[in-house]
Parts: sequence; structure tokens; C-alpha cells
Amino acid sequence: MEIEKVNQQLVPEKTQTWQGRSEWFFNRKYTDTYEEYYEGPYKRAEVWQKKILEQLISKDTRVKTLLEFGCGTTRFTRWWKDIGIEATGGDISPFMLSQALHRFDGDLVMADSHHLPFKDNTFDALAFITTFEYYKDPVKVIREAARVGRHGIIMGMMNRNTPKLIRRRTQQLFGKNEFYVTATFYTPKTLIKTIDKALEGRDYSIEWTTTGLPKWFPVQKWNVPIGDFFALYVKFND
Repeated sequence: MEIEKVNQQLVPEKTQTWQGRSEWFFNRKYTDTYEEYYEGPYKRAEVWQKKILEQLISKDTRVKTLLEFGCGTTRFTRWWKDIGIEATGGDISPFMLSQALHRFDGDLVMADSHHLPFKDNTFDALAFITTFEYYKDPVKVIREAARVGRHGIIMGMMNRNTPKLIRRRTQQLFGKNEFYVTATFYTPKTLIKTIDKALEGRDYSIEWTTTGLPKWFPVQKWNVPIGDFFALYVKFND
């Protein structure tokens, strides 16, 4: 039996926020224009972010399937197939997923990352791309990711070690940046500390790379913990 996919929204157009929550990803004002940001000022940054993500995960040849949680409009979820990985998307925001339904031809699930609705080892890996910063219990999320993903966890993070952090915080003081109000910024070192706490007793290795450097800088990716964005891969050896 062939199943026909129907374009539909998860929430009516007139609904602007979800259950009174203030986070930007529950506000249609931002979610409906999210893709425009990547097509505009963020385009160059996205290219380099994908380069370092591919560099890390392609080294683990066991990874053929992946769940990207916090997939949003599936901006990155749609890209995994370009490097030979079959992706599924998940998000807690019905507004984001309403956009994703029209852009992604793979499977999508609406759920909370702290309680992933999948059996153990369902996917080869889990991915969190600029979403882990918003999780209230990061240790629990990592443990859920390690339960569902058999071989590893790939993360793309906004780096705390960047001059742009000052700009972000200044914008917030004047009410001009809603995106990072509830975000917790990590460095590779602080993220690894959280991972070590979550995965105590497991056998794993970690590799990371940083990008998001100025155009005039002689390199655009390096293994120094300074830059707007870093990618980190947790490889399970057990």
C-alpha cells in the first residue's frame, strides 16, 4: 500500500506562540523566517560548519543512519544524505516542524529530547546542531542520546569562546536578540566535562574542531578552542 504524504500544518496559522512559552522556537515570528537567516547573513558560516561536521563524522564509517534532534526546519537534516547518511528529524516545536513538513521528505517526530521515543540502539548516531544549548538537563539528554544512538553523538555548538558573545549579550540587554536568552554557551572543555559526567563507565573517545573565524583569518578551521562554532564527535568504542 502506497502512503501519500499530505502537506499540512501542525498548528493553525493564527496561533503565534505555543502554550504561552517564551522561547523563540515557540514563536511563529521567528520560526517562519528561520530559513531566510541561513540563506542570508549566515550562509558562509553554514558552509564551514558543514565541512567540520562532515570531517568528524565521516571518520566513523559505522554511521549510516542518524537522528538529528532539535532539527528545526531540517536545514541540516536535509544535508546529511549528501554525505551518505540517512537522517530522521526530531523537534519539540510544532512551529519548526510545520516548516519541516514542507521541506524534508524523511521521517519526523515531535518529542522532548529528554525522553526520546525510540528503542535502544535505533540509530547509528545522534546529532544535535545548535540546539543542545537550550536543554535544561544536558546530562539526561546525553544519556538518552547514548541509549538511542549505538555508535556516537555528533554536536554542532555555538562557542562561548568568541568575541561575538559580547555582542549577543549586549543585544539582549537592549531587547534586540531573542535567540539566546535561554541559551547556555559551552566551550569544548566545558562540554566535554558534561559528557564525561553523563557517560561515566562508558568507553568512548572525543574529537572536536572549531570554525567561525573572520574572513581575513589565514585558516577557517583549527583545533584551537576559539571561534564562533565548534563541532564535536563522541565515538563509542564499546
